[in-house]
Amino acid sequence: ALALAEVHAELILVHPFREGNGRLARLLALLMALQAGLPPLDFSPMLGRGRRIYIGGIHAAMGRDYLPLATVFEKIIVRSKRRAAANMQ
Repeated sequence: ALALAEVHAELILVHPFREGNGRLARLLALLMALQAGLPPLDFSPMLGRGRRIYIGGIHAAMGRDYLPLATVFEKIIVRSKRRAAANMQ
């Protein structure tokens, strides 16, 4: 989760493109997760009320504190694993 948070935040903070930076950051996180043997990521914890926590994680990452965003990614990983397990039954 920490590696996902670091890469995600740094890409968002560099903001290399006018549009699509968030989509690219999520795609890169998905690729990293799949390479690590995790199921496809369910990013829904970043939506709704979770969006405020996600944005707070990005703000913390501006000061190189990746733990708040890593917590968001931990929730994403747990939810993704549960969803994958439910789909296998």
